[in-house]
Amino acid sequence: MAFESLSDRLSQAFKKLKGRTRLTEADIKEVMREVRTALLDADVNYRVVRDFIARVTEKATGTDVLESLTPQQQVIKIVNDELCALMGGSNEKIKLSPKPPTVVMLVGLQGAGKTTNGAKLAALYKKQYNKRPLLVACDVYRPAAITQLQVVGSQVGVPVFEMGQGNPVEIARAGVEHAVRNGNDMVFIDTAGRLHIDDTLMTELCDIKAAVSPTEIMLFLDAMTGQDAVNAATGFDSQLGIDSVFMTKLDADTRGGAALSVRAVTGKPIKFAGTGEKLDGIELFHPDRMASRILGMGDMLTLIEKAQANYDEKKAAELEKKMAQSRLDLNDFLDQIKQLKKMGGAQAMLSMMPGVKQSDLKDMKFDDRQFSRLEAIVLSMTPAERSDPSIISLSRKKRVAAGCGQKVEDVNRLLKQFELLKTMSKQLTRGGTPDLAALGRGKGTHSKKFSGQGGKFKLPF
Repeated sequence: MAFESLSDRLSQAFKKLKGRTRLTEADIKEVMREVRTALLDADVNYRVVRDFIARVTEKATGTDVLESLTPQQQVIKIVNDELCALMGGSNEKIKLSPKPPTVVMLVGLQGAGKTTNGAKLAALYKKQYNKRPLLVACDVYRPAAITQLQVVGSQVGVPVFEMGQGNPVEIARAGVEHAVRNGNDMVFIDTAGRLHIDDTLMTELCDIKAAVSPTEIMLFLDAMTGQDAVNAATGFDSQLGIDSVFMTKLDADTRGGAALSVRAVTGKPIKFAGTGEKLDGIELFHPDRMASRILGMGDMLTLIEKAQANYDEKKAAELEKKMAQSRLDLNDFLDQIKQLKKMGGAQAMLSMMPGVKQSDLKDMKFDDRQFSRLEAIVLSMTPAERSDPSIISLSRKKRVAAGCGQKVEDVNRLLKQFELLKTMSKQLTRGGTPDLAALGRGKGTHSKKFSGQGGKFKLPF
């Protein structure tokens, strides 16, 4: 999970300030030593750590902090602000050309996930910004690179321009001309990568740059490579000149060294982040939200945006009406499972909730395949059974279980959780407080305890 180890280390460091009504400079220095060690262990650039600690220490030893009644919160706020500034302050999007098409040149080393994430980026601009993007296949060296781009392009509904194993410079030029003729207002040029930066790679990229005059050159970096990613960014920027960074595999980077270092070292903003293998696994990189995640304060804005992206206004209105009338059925239950899957699953959602620490989730075994099992059970039922679960007798349960390859106990568990969900929904629509603890009553190997603000309860999957 993103920044998991760094988040846990910082959380331990700030515990030293808990309960203190006043701070001394010695207290601040002790905590800053812990923070410095945590950042260095997270593979953050040494000079970046040195400057970061100096800035935080200077602000944290001010009179207003030392004499504050909540010094721990004050120090955490300073660290949060400095983390945010370190990563760029605010999100930046691709700068669109006043005269279309906007040409974005995608560059990076092999293995950084450039081709797949480049297609995700094109799809994002098509879906959210109503653009008509075109992908151009200029990686003529890596086996099946063109085919890979065509496959992911078709999956996200973005056309791909290719000329086979030709000259990459001529392909790039022809791709832009094709976009002009066909009304594509954005062009994403997928260039070749290498295992390391060399003269051949840079000469080719510089030639493509000269041929198409890109609006933006975006560097794709693998977040998990830490300082190697920062070194690659420095190399590309000095020889080619980059405008922005796309950080891939951020969801799997438990340390965060690259994300915390690259802006400070290169001065180039991180604009997007890859957050999973699925084709919708892409986020705008918001430094303030990332800082909040690192410090265990959640990321509700991103969670809300994910919900809105999968929001069907008509279905939501129907669901609200059915909840008010206590008419929820298993078709509604199935819709909610599908929506949760689209949003990244239970663990991804909980990791963005305020007050939920990475360490809280560490021992919780979320098997998102369980969603598929629940779907299978519901889909094994007849339309009549889904509309009215009360008619599901023992013989029907046996038939449903056999039809989806599950046990009768699994069918019973789903039906019980559905009844609890209906009860909670009724409480909500009547203005009451739902009994979250009710979800934990009863036994079940798939239910997991979770310590939340409202006490301990179990998730219904």
